[in-house]
Amino acid sequence: MQQPIPARNLVSPVMVLFLINAMQVGVGVLGFPRYVAEDMEYDGWIAVIVSGLITSVMIWVIYDILKKGNGDIISINKELFGKWLGHTLSFLLLTYLLSVTMVVLRTFTEVIQVWIFPNLSTWAITAVYCLLAYYCIVKGFRVVVGVCYFGVLLSLITYLSLIGPIEFMEVRALLPVFNQPADTYLPAIRTMVLSYLGIKMVFIFYPFIKKPETSLKWALLGNALTIFMYLLVSFAAFIYFSPNQLSATIWPLLTMWQIIELPFLERFEYLAIPIWALVILPNICLGLWATSRGYKLIFSINQHQTLIVLLLVIFCLSIVFNTRDLIDRLNTIVSEVGFYITYVFIPILWIVQKLRHKGGSYETNQSG
Repeated sequence: MQQPIPARNLVSPVMVLFLINAMQVGVGVLGFPRYVAEDMEYDGWIAVIVSGLITSVMIWVIYDILKKGNGDIISINKELFGKWLGHTLSFLLLTYLLSVTMVVLRTFTEVIQVWIFPNLSTWAITAVYCLLAYYCIVKGFRVVVGVCYFGVLLSLITYLSLIGPIEFMEVRALLPVFNQPADTYLPAIRTMVLSYLGIKMVFIFYPFIKKPETSLKWALLGNALTIFMYLLVSFAAFIYFSPNQLSATIWPLLTMWQIIELPFLERFEYLAIPIWALVILPNICLGLWATSRGYKLIFSINQHQTLIVLLLVIFCLSIVFNTRDLIDRLNTIVSEVGFYITYVFIPILWIVQKLRHKGGSYETNQSG
């Protein structure tokens, strides 16, 4: 039986809005319009909305699982599948969360190297992030939540920069609407849902919320804010770039930042990317905190020692993936695995829990 969380470590339900949004909005927002447009051209904004609504349904499913399980995913898997199979499933889920953290870190490291410091070593950037993450996590979950809070505020500020390229945008590029064949919708929606996969962190931090069952509305609002952010970026990219330009642009948002000039700064991306570096930090902190806590619960080991080992693993793997092809392949694999975890494993878990609880209720009634 897990020990109850001390009241001093709990956070307000409203903070779930920032936790959800901080984990969803990361390095992927810099380049997702290109991939959605490949499937659905400039009707891709429809996929942004539909995939966001699907994610809202999955958030409700996750909350229903956690509410009935009255704990985190570790205890729920153990209850439903037994100690060995349950812990194995939890271990695989945590390993996936760790891989997501590593993908975010390595991808943004590449952004820094390509756009600002081409001669800066991968290990140096990774080491800075690992040290920052370590400092935040050892201070406790409330500090991690604070990092997520400021990360969301900073990301909202950078979205104001989309006003800059507005004079070069052509709104008529979005017309006509619903112009794509019906068979293009599903691939585009599948591509877009990969940008919403951060919701699985709820499985770990749920017990750290005061009256967690009341935080569902804030989780849904956090996802709604993510939908709004993605819509802004997708609309801006679709009306700024021609189809050929967009297909050849790896990071559309960064490219749009290039044309913004300030009186004191000729290249705006030199300011925006360092700000975005702080927006990425919550992804890394929350991912490492959730993974280290999960391993602690499974193996009954010290979370601080586990965190140090995980940081070393992240550091070493980030150096190993040193080419664009390897980074792209890693992103693809992790995204595909995340898709099946979110839209296959979680619904199965929900159904199994429903059946087990109904079976338990039936047996209780029969014995009574």
